[in-house]
Amino acid sequence: MMYRLSVPTTTIPSAIPIPVHCSSDRGAYCSTLVRAGNCAATAAPPSGATRPSRITVDAMTNRLASSTSPYLLQHADNPVHWWPWSEEAFEEARRRDVPVLLSIGYAACHWCHVMAHESFEDEATAAYLNEHFVNVKVDREERPDVDAVYMEVTQALTGHGGWPMTCFLTPAAEPFYAGTYYPPQPRPGMPSFGQVLESIAAAWADQRDELLESAAAVVAELSQRGAPLQPSTVDEEALSGAVVSLLGEYDRKRGGFGNAPKFPPAMVVEFLVRHGERTGSVQALSMARATCDAMAAGGIYDQLAGGFARYSVDASWVVPHFEKMLYDNGLLLRAYTHLSRRDDNPRYREVVRDTAEFLLRDLGTPQGAFASSLDADTDGEEGLTYVWTPAQLVEVLGREDGEWAAELFAVTAEGTFEHGTSTLRLPAPATDRDRWDRVREALLKARDLRPRPGRDDKVVTAWNGLAISALAEAGALFSEQRWVDAAVRAATLLLDVHLSDGRLLRTSRDGVAGTAAGVLEDYGCLADGLLVLHQVTGATRWLDAACGLLDTALARFPVLGAEGAFFDTADDAETLVRRPSDPTDNASPSGASSLASALLTASALGPDRAALYRTAAEHAVARTGLLAARAPRFAGHWLSVAEALHAGPVQVALVGDAPELVAAARAGVHGGGVVVAGAPDSAPLLAERPLVDGAPAAYVCRGYVCDRPVTSPEELAAALRPQRT
Repeated sequence: MMYRLSVPTTTIPSAIPIPVHCSSDRGAYCSTLVRAGNCAATAAPPSGATRPSRITVDAMTNRLASSTSPYLLQHADNPVHWWPWSEEAFEEARRRDVPVLLSIGYAACHWCHVMAHESFEDEATAAYLNEHFVNVKVDREERPDVDAVYMEVTQALTGHGGWPMTCFLTPAAEPFYAGTYYPPQPRPGMPSFGQVLESIAAAWADQRDELLESAAAVVAELSQRGAPLQPSTVDEEALSGAVVSLLGEYDRKRGGFGNAPKFPPAMVVEFLVRHGERTGSVQALSMARATCDAMAAGGIYDQLAGGFARYSVDASWVVPHFEKMLYDNGLLLRAYTHLSRRDDNPRYREVVRDTAEFLLRDLGTPQGAFASSLDADTDGEEGLTYVWTPAQLVEVLGREDGEWAAELFAVTAEGTFEHGTSTLRLPAPATDRDRWDRVREALLKARDLRPRPGRDDKVVTAWNGLAISALAEAGALFSEQRWVDAAVRAATLLLDVHLSDGRLLRTSRDGVAGTAAGVLEDYGCLADGLLVLHQVTGATRWLDAACGLLDTALARFPVLGAEGAFFDTADDAETLVRRPSDPTDNASPSGASSLASALLTASALGPDRAALYRTAAEHAVARTGLLAARAPRFAGHWLSVAEALHAGPVQVALVGDAPELVAAARAGVHGGGVVVAGAPDSAPLLAERPLVDGAPAAYVCRGYVCDRPVTSPEELAAALRPQRT
């Protein structure tokens, strides 16, 4: 139930429309999910954390100045007396006998900035908030566990979700009302923020019993939604059926899935590539190619500097929401890398190179890891850094090249964005490559003189794990040692700074670890990245570190009595009104699917606990059959893991010094397979695999069946071709 509040001019509606700029791509598909409890509108999986140390400053002040979160620091000068999420904040609410306003967002979110400027920087609004509420501000990227719980509430109560998220809680942290963005003045169907605040304060004073009853009912409903998915088979029929279901949602004209806003479906593309590799499905590979073609040609992709924006506000990939997230670019870099192995399209290779360079240049931190995001806004204006007019192109390039560039990039006099400006697209590749290189370099140089979007430079463990995997794998395939070296530096920092007594921390900034505990996606994504580094470098330190993370995850996160099911927070994490456990893949892999992927890869690399890891991965995948059948767009990573299981996964052990064999293995391996090269017995996968007649050799295995060793690249390529029935 939801408590209804009367306001002077309207009744707060049960479903409040929100701007799309900071929304998730999950909301429209909630009804298709296996159970309502899977419909939290988070753009990253739920997670857990520890409470910060006790706050002792005076009650009437803004406490965010000492935060390590760039998002919280954006609000440190607000006249609102913000508290960080802490037990002390709720103690203060109990002492004052007032409700809690919980506001959740993230640094790159455009509409978070809008609401901050309109309401949280307004002295009158702040005075009302300070008098009637204890106000708590949360960075959803730093505390995804808090975000997951209250976004689920917001979804359930309004039918929508996104950021900024605005929830009202009792001093016991029980939610009784929720919404997203509220404007300073009422709009049709949407009350003003002030009206909402006045109604909440009045209800707290005059109708407390009804309000508390509503909060208790919300918590009770949440507790009923937490049961794990029932085991169900993800067999050949389920995988083929997922492709058929995706065809039903596929945009044949413009690529991608669904309508506006359109999000880059990196994990679904990965599944389609793996399925096409294994089965030869023309439909699967066609959807993957067309989607990647459309994204690479659109405004969602930075045609000058590489890297992808969060999503497109239209269905044709023309106008992006301009924020650039580390997780998107890590996932897309890996998807384009894998697609480039199967399709000799120079555009895919170009996207891989430019996106890898974007990560190093624009998101790399001085400490060696990768920052979370670039802002959607520049000086408070969306797209200011990135959009162009025909006149601006001519000003930079001269008349002849400027007009050529306007035609090439689809920059029109009317504009495709706002105020007569256009995003840069590439509907057709440039045929004059020398001219293309010259024009691109000049435009990028001119753009670099413009104001730059802000950067959220906190380091998130899970998202850095995604970047490590992508850079290491792309660097090995494309013979770019700098990318591999960057992945090594990031992994080193995470193990040195984020790992303490065998447990991960969620974030760091400027080389200093934050207080939030690592969650399931942190363990799974980082372990996956370390396993790729082991394969690329041959160093067993990465395998050992990955196995340590997997052992901790298996000990701390399982749902007892439900084999293969996992919570997103550890068994000793902070207790919230619900312990989150969301198996769905959304903007990034769910914690459970990322763990399953790492478990399966580790099992293929042959450590002592390989059998245990494989069994755990199989049990986890076996809980996702209904999810994959009913909502495959939100099971992309799960489906990729299932494809790897059905493919073996393929193992390639290369003994001896044979660069040509290594190149053939990395180009030919498919479907989540593993490749390890080195001297005999130098790694678990190379144990008891000798040279053949004194020459380097490759051993190819699938599951528990191995072929005879081969010694030439041609033989290896033939051995790696999928065995289709």
